[in-house]
Amino acid sequence: MAGKNQQESRCRWAQKEIFHGYHDLEWGVPVHDERLHFEFLVLEGAQAGLSWETILKKRDGYREAFDNFDPNKVARYGDARIDKLLANPAIVRNRLKVRSAVSNAKAFLAVQKEFGSFDLYIWDFVGGKPIQNRWKTMEQLPVTTGQSDVLSKDLKKRGFKFVGSTIIYAHMQAIGMVNDHATSCFRYRECKALAV
Repeated sequence: MAGKNQQESRCRWAQKEIFHGYHDLEWGVPVHDERLHFEFLVLEGAQAGLSWETILKKRDGYREAFDNFDPNKVARYGDARIDKLLANPAIVRNRLKVRSAVSNAKAFLAVQKEFGSFDLYIWDFVGGKPIQNRWKTMEQLPVTTGQSDVLSKDLKKRGFKFVGSTIIYAHMQAIGMVNDHATSCFRYRECKALAV
C-alpha cells in the first residue's frame, strides 16, 4: 500500500484506487516476458474506444478466457471457441476484438519465429532501452510519437489488428519502452533506474 507521500505524488491519471497496483507495479516497467507482451497487446487492443479502467476490471476474466494469454493456444482458437468467448461477460464481447486476439496470436508467433522472440523485435524500435521522458504534467504526454507511428505501421504490415499508433503508444508506455511517469511521480525515478 502506497504511503501518503506516494499517493500525493502518483501520476494524476492513477489517483483512483483501481489504478494503484497497475501504476505502482507495472506501468513503465520494462517488459521482457513473451506472455506479458502478448497480454498487453490483447488488452490494449480490447481497450480501443473504452476506458483502461474497464479493461483492468476485466483483466482476470481475460486471463481465464484466453488461456493466460498463451499465444500458442490462442492462435488455435476456432469459430466455436470465438463464439464461446463472445458469450463471456468477463471480457469485452466485441467480435472484431476477439477475432483480432486470435489473428494477433498467429502474427505474434510469426514474429517470434522470425526474430527469435517478440521481445527482441519490439525493443529494437527504441534501440533496446527505454526512452526517458521528462513530463511535468499529464497534459504534456503525447498520444502518438514517431516511434509509435513506425511500430504501428510495421505491426500492421505483419498482420496485427487494433495496433494503430495511439494504441501502440499506450502499449509502449505500459511495457516500459517509454517512461512517461510525471517527473513528480514517485515511480519516475524508480522506473528510470530499471532502465540502467
